[in-house]
Amino acid sequence: MNRFKCHALKELTDQQVRFAPPARRLDQLAKAERLLAEIDPQKEYPFQYVCYRLTDYRPDAYADLLIRGQDLVDDLGSLIAELARSMPAVPVETVTEQVLTLEEISKKLNVTTKTINRWRKRGLIGLPVLVNGRRHVGFLPSLVDPFLTSNQTRVTKSGQFTQLTPEERDEILRRARRFTRLGAGSLTEISRRIARRMGRSPETVRYTIKKFDRQYPDQALFPSLTGPVDPATKQLIFNSFRRGIPVETLAKRFSRTRSSMYRVLNEIRAQRHLEHPIEFIANASFDDPATAATFLADMPDLEAYEEHRREMRIPKDAPPELASLYETPLLSKDQEQHLFRKMNFLKHQANKLFDDMLTPSGRIDGHKVRTESLDKIDELLDQANAVKDHLIACNMRLVVSIAKRHSGQTDNFFELLSDGNVSLIRAVEKFDYSRGNKFSTYASWAIMKNFARSIPEEKTRRERYVTGAEELFDSAPDTRTDEQECLATAEQASHKVNRLLEYLEPRERDIIRMRAGLDSNESGMTLEKIGEKLGITKERVRQLNVRAMKKLRSLADGTDDAI
Repeated sequence: MNRFKCHALKELTDQQVRFAPPARRLDQLAKAERLLAEIDPQKEYPFQYVCYRLTDYRPDAYADLLIRGQDLVDDLGSLIAELARSMPAVPVETVTEQVLTLEEISKKLNVTTKTINRWRKRGLIGLPVLVNGRRHVGFLPSLVDPFLTSNQTRVTKSGQFTQLTPEERDEILRRARRFTRLGAGSLTEISRRIARRMGRSPETVRYTIKKFDRQYPDQALFPSLTGPVDPATKQLIFNSFRRGIPVETLAKRFSRTRSSMYRVLNEIRAQRHLEHPIEFIANASFDDPATAATFLADMPDLEAYEEHRREMRIPKDAPPELASLYETPLLSKDQEQHLFRKMNFLKHQANKLFDDMLTPSGRIDGHKVRTESLDKIDELLDQANAVKDHLIACNMRLVVSIAKRHSGQTDNFFELLSDGNVSLIRAVEKFDYSRGNKFSTYASWAIMKNFARSIPEEKTRRERYVTGAEELFDSAPDTRTDEQECLATAEQASHKVNRLLEYLEPRERDIIRMRAGLDSNESGMTLEKIGEKLGITKERVRQLNVRAMKKLRSLADGTDDAI
């Protein structure tokens, strides 16, 4: 993922990638490459000047922002990479110039493909092209020549540095073969060891070994690094990553490269989105780039709303189970409309990003699946869910008022309330704000319609499966423990434990929680499982657990009264 050092340049890149037409982006690529060749890392450059050089537009924002030359060099490389990646792929037959593939240009310049990819972050422009229906990175002479001219020293040095004699190649392979027989480590580790001894770069050694494995698969030094990963292994890799196992550890465990691990993780993430489509209420205004800032802004009268929230008081006659419902104020119609529009717009953006990863037939295109795109989709969906939760919280009292009117028809008010909450959630997801109606009208209709169906069904079930012992149960004294009292006691004990845990270091606190099962209803995890999750040994987990328990005992003896 490209990490920008200047936030303003990242915003500019996002705007151009999302909204600028392809022809405009291609022109900006050429301008960015020219500007990159002129930058002096020791100087500072105004953001407005940089923006003007790239877009022919001088913005009013960030008027006083100065960018360090070295930061600008790095960010321009990221901008070029992002713009090039966002360009639509065109059939190679339609390009009027000669198109060189990644392998062809690396061979022409006598450098490795990894060196070419590093140069792409330094301004070398590669555009997506379709070769026999598959997406590849293509390099056009008109875009490559300016980079070669402005980086002659770097290109010449790299070309000379990567030239290996046949004897050196044989020596690299001989050493690599001996290391693999001894089980000396992964491809990356062995490449580093050979590079130190032979005075070559690890990339050169690694490229030489991988090239040999491709040419002679029956004699491959790292055969486990080739071939597809089966679906069961992919799911195992994904589940292990979700449990907190680092990618580096997974790569060693499955004898694969880090890149292959990320490809597997991205594929599983994308497949999950395909199996569970993003549902939202579409609107024609969502496709207008000029409306994005308005849609994503804070809701109207936010300050007054927050002030009202702080002043809210829970009614004295409110049951403890419903006290939390009085912590969120009701929304005005304008606020309500804004939040529904924002929620659906966020989902629309996430769905649009995911559609870009699909083939025309609706399948996932592995060449288009990117970690940054999946992260952005998850971020947008998290924001949409946060808005959704706010809308639900603001309308929970509506469910209570309707449930009270129907509570005479059933014996269990809270069961009826739970059923109404499900209807409220569905109503939030299905409400079309563009029709101009108030949500409470739509939600009330949906909740009452559900009650009209569920209450008679519950009555029928009770009458059909009556046991004859209900009167006995009603007349017998209730000798059970007060549930609310038990819950209050448990909550007080949990509060004390959490107060004590705050005095521990973060890793010690996590070990205690996982060991005791404080964050779940399951029993505590074993020392070995905790070690795998934290990336440390079982013995180290035991030591940290003992140390943390000693701290807790001393804290409990000295602070029990205060807590």
